[in-house]
Amino acid sequence: MSLRIAEIFGPTVQGEGALIGEPTVFIRAGGCDYRCSWCDSLHAVDTIYRHDWAKMSADDVWDRVRTLSGGQPLTVSLSGGNPAIQDFAPVIMRGKSEGYRFACETQGSIARPWFADLDTLVLSPKPPSSGETVDWQAFAECRDVASHGPKVVMKIVVFDDADYTWAKAAATRFPDLPLYLQPGNPDVDPDHPVDLQACADRLLWLVERVMDDKWFMPRILPQLHVLIWGNKRGV
Repeated sequence: MSLRIAEIFGPTVQGEGALIGEPTVFIRAGGCDYRCSWCDSLHAVDTIYRHDWAKMSADDVWDRVRTLSGGQPLTVSLSGGNPAIQDFAPVIMRGKSEGYRFACETQGSIARPWFADLDTLVLSPKPPSSGETVDWQAFAECRDVASHGPKVVMKIVVFDDADYTWAKAAATRFPDLPLYLQPGNPDVDPDHPVDLQACADRLLWLVERVMDDKWFMPRILPQLHVLIWGNKRGV
């Protein structure tokens, strides 16, 4: 069995969500069942890049992670694309046996048994601005398959008022899941400088909306990696 891998990089810090700031090695899977309008990792999503994805065995993937981390156990994040398309169980088994921790971020469209072996599962349903429609039954199946294993959280990217209203409704569907909100970055061109003031303004807008509504359930976070590295890949 081989895995389609867009890139493996790190150690760096996790840039968003429940593990923000945590030293992490990233395994970015190639392939996705979504095509979000504002995707910031098309090189791991669109099939036009498939010839750039490496076919690697689980052992090859793990050897690369171990080399990058210098053999020191840390958190390994499975991202994409959608990593749930592929079977990462052998990689997780190898890493856990050596003391590494595993996180995975997915939109919640495909439930995998190996979710239960993670330490953290980040379910990130995509709001209306993405152009995608969430299958809430599939999302619930992802939560349920991991319900007796990892910490399961929900993370939602918010671009506008419609996304914000949608996020509140999503939180009502899954009140048991800790919720993280972050403002979206509309400029995802890796060759274009990020407007940091615009990022700050969107974050302020989101904070003020949540506070004005006295909606104290979510944590509001920036995209830390965007603030530090802009849209540069592999950091």
